[in-house]
This record gives sequence, C-alpha cells and structure tokens, in this order.
Amino acid sequence: MCGIFAVFNYPDDVHAFRRRALLLSKRLRHRGPDWSGCKISGNNILCHERLAIVGVDSGAQPLTNEDETIILAVNGEIYNHKTLRKQLRPDTHFKTQSDCEIILHLYSEIGKDVVNHLDGMFSFVLLDTNRNRFIAARDPIGITSLYQGWSSSSPDTVYFSSELKALNEECDKIILFPPGHIYDSLTGETTRYYKPSWWDGEVIPKNPINYTYLRESLENAVRKRLMSDVPYGVLLSGGLDSSLIASIATREAAKLAATQNGFEDDRGVTTWQKLHSFSIGLPGSPDLIAARSVAEFLDTIHHEFTFTLQEGLDAVHDVIHHLETYDVTTIRASTPMYLLSRKIKAMGVKMVLSGEGSDEILGGYLYFHAAPSAADFHKETVSRVKKLHTADCLRANKSTMAWGLEARVPFLDKTFLDVAMSIDPEEKLFKEGRMEKYILRKAFDVSTTGDVRPYLPESVLWRQKEQFSDGVGYSWIDTLKETAEQHVTDEQLANAANVWAKDTPTSKEAYWYREQFESWFPEEACTDSVERWIPRADWGCPEDPSGRAQAVHNAAI
Repeated sequence: MCGIFAVFNYPDDVHAFRRRALLLSKRLRHRGPDWSGCKISGNNILCHERLAIVGVDSGAQPLTNEDETIILAVNGEIYNHKTLRKQLRPDTHFKTQSDCEIILHLYSEIGKDVVNHLDGMFSFVLLDTNRNRFIAARDPIGITSLYQGWSSSSPDTVYFSSELKALNEECDKIILFPPGHIYDSLTGETTRYYKPSWWDGEVIPKNPINYTYLRESLENAVRKRLMSDVPYGVLLSGGLDSSLIASIATREAAKLAATQNGFEDDRGVTTWQKLHSFSIGLPGSPDLIAARSVAEFLDTIHHEFTFTLQEGLDAVHDVIHHLETYDVTTIRASTPMYLLSRKIKAMGVKMVLSGEGSDEILGGYLYFHAAPSAADFHKETVSRVKKLHTADCLRANKSTMAWGLEARVPFLDKTFLDVAMSIDPEEKLFKEGRMEKYILRKAFDVSTTGDVRPYLPESVLWRQKEQFSDGVGYSWIDTLKETAEQHVTDEQLANAANVWAKDTPTSKEAYWYREQFESWFPEEACTDSVERWIPRADWGCPEDPSGRAQAVHNAAI
C-alpha cells in the first residue's frame, strides 16, 4: 500500500502550488514511509508516498513511460502482473520491478479497459499528457482507500487522495470514490467497470455447494497474496477466518520456501523459513487463548501482545483521525488492530494477511440468524459486500496503514467472491445442526478434504463467531460505553439532533466518537464520505452492533 495525492487542472501556477501539494501529501506519509515522489505536467501534479513491498529497490513513484507522456501513481498490489507482462508487445520496456508498472504499459495499449484485466487491490490516478486525459480507478470491492474532491472556487479542478485528511482543507465537496469504478476526464463521468453476475441482490443464485471448488479458490487466493520481497506474516485472532488464512498460508509458504534454494529467491531476497503470526487482546481474552492454540497447531512463530484498557482508551482519538469515520463498530474493532499494527511494524514486518470479508460473503455475523428467508439472507450479504469499503475494508486498510503496514485480504479475491456469492443461499442459512459459515467450515473439515492432516483443530474450525471487538476481551466494549457515559451528558444526547442532522447519534458512545471526529474534521464536507452501520432493526436486531448483543451469542465461549 501507499499514499497518493493528485490535483488535475489546477487553476493557478501549479509550480507555486508544489510546496503546498507536498505538505498535503506528507499527511499520508504514514501510508508510505519509504520514499516520496512528485511529478508536474502542465497544470497537473501527482504526489506519492511509497511503502515498498515488491521491487523494493526500483519502484519509486510516480511511474512514467519512456518519453514521460504517461504518469502513474498507484496504491496497491497487482497479483497477476507477471502474466499481464507476457501479453504486452515484446519490445515493451520496464523501468522497474514494481508490480504496479504493468498498469502504465497496459494502458498505453488498451486504454482505460486496463481495469478489467487487473487482479489485485488498487487505487490509481493516471495522466495521459498526449490526450490531456486523466483517469482514476479503485479496485472492485474497495480494499484500498480513495477519495475525490472539488472546490467551488475552481469547479474544473479535481482532487484525489488516499485519505480524507489531505483534502478537507482544500475541498468543500468530498466523496468516497466508489469501488469498482473508473473516472475519465474526457467524459467527466465515473462508471462502474466491475459487473459480476451476483451484483444484483434481487437475483437469487441457485448453484449447489461444491466444497472442493470453494476450498481451492480460497487456497489460490492466499497463494497469490504471498507475493512479497519483504518479511510478512498473518493476523491471527483465533477465529475461523484468520485461522483458515493462517493455515493455508503456512502450507503455501512451506511450498514456496521449498522451491527457493536456501530460502532465497533468484533476486537474492531472503524469505522467512516459518510463518509468523500475530495476535492481540486484553490479558486472558478469548481471542488470545484461541490464537495460541492455532499457532501451536500450525507451528507458526507466534507473537502475542496484550494491551490495557487505558492504552486502548488513549488511542481512540488517534484511531478516529486515521479511520476518518465515526462509525461505532468500526472504531471499536480498529483500536486493537491499530495497536497491534504498531507492534508488528516495529518487528520489521511490512505485510500481513487478514481475514476480512468472510462474514459479509457468507453471512457469518450472528445477526444473520434473524434473516426471514434465504432470499433476504442473500440480499443482505450482497449489500454488506457492496458496503465493505465503508466498514471492514476501511478498518483493515487504515488501522494497518497508520503504521505503514499492508494488509491483504484473500476472502475478497475476485474468483473466490464469484464462487461464494453464487452459491444458493439455502446452503448458507443457519439451520438445525448448521452454525454460521457452515459451508466454509465443512470445506476445510477432514470429512470433506480427505486429508489426514487437518487444516485446523476442531475446536477452532467449529468455534462460534466472535466479532474482533468482542474477542479481544469483553471488557473492551464495556469500558468504551462507560467512558462515553462520563464524557456525554443526558442533555447533550437529547439535543444531538439539533447538533447533527445527518447520522444523529443515538447513544452516548456514538456521540463521543462524533465529537472526536469533528475535532479532526470540522468541515461539513467531511461527513459526506462517512457511512454508519446499524444492525437490521426490521429483523428484530438490537441497535448495538456487538456480536454479544445478539441473542444467539454464547457468552461462555
């Protein structure tokens, strides 16, 4: 991951604006502490803050073609870049080993259709000086972050940034750039390029479950995400999703190491002989205990960290600054992840695999128990996947990138999405003898795989869903609520609608977060990019988004 900041069609002297642009780009340097770059062409400027993962010694950005008529700034990873290289003209000259350079050369051959050929997570801006054209695009689900802004004082100027904090003082209109879309200055339109068959939630799929296909598509997703020239690891909460990713990664890393003589690849990059896993929680928390058992089972080099309630509370204000949201459940879960990411980066690790997306795809959250029908269940999964960029993707991206750590999410692989989202929702429903995410668990159970070597201990493979903000220790959310009670009076909460007409807080915790958000981002335009999630009241769900608030939660686990 990296940080990008770009301004197209700047109305005044763009060279005089360079110093200001560099200062705004510097606000993103936590995303890319390894190098900074800036290119000006005409009245356009592109800035980049780099986190070097692939092509470490040669991938500085913005990238340019040989005659510098095309300029590119990218945040992300392109997993199929080697395959795409083979499809280019044989005389194509690459300046770097960066996986992202493929975008530039592919664009020069096929134009903006490049986005339909990329397999990865990305946000990018590209300037074609020959056509006086700039385009911007974001990956299908929004794993990477991207914002677009405008100023009423210069309506023809368009701003892009990886985070809100580089735009809020320059723009009076700011939006979250929509995932799976591309903007083209030639038309001034933003159009959706990602059009999978399952996108229309009204169309209920009827495909029967194929456990082998489901398992292999996830294994392939993990395998391609091990592309790295730097040390990497896995986030391990001890829940099903992160544990499965860790199990698959352990197997795939062993295969990779076996093909590298002395654990060194043909470019001299040394790999870790064993997979490193990382977990965090309050002392004695459910997640720490479960993660420890998984790490022992998988024989990873495990790093277990604890935090105190006070350390968590002290971090909340900074977490809101990095997240750029006031959504309750996102802040609850992001704070431990933010603290863990700092510990991981201090160890010299730059990339981790994480388990986000599974619960949205497979209806794993406990409130899905209340779905009235299979059709309603499916519609909700589609809705949740479409909104991932406002919630779990936002959390995973910004909590880790606050410390220059990249999180990769195999569950959001395009192929795995197509497989899992096309399964008949009757297969996903909670039923007698079937717990949440039954089909995923069954796909990796020895009774299905026939493998004498289990992927996970049964106690973990069949462990009930525990939301991360719960699993780090039940007293974490309780303490947040108690602290909010101390900061917000009954009178303030009763008057909340007069203070905020949009997303009016309905709890003291939500009020407390909203106050802190506006201390960082007081501009009215900043709330347009925020989306708050509340469980389905029409399904009889309580307003509190905690998994513990659901009636089916087993507090003894």
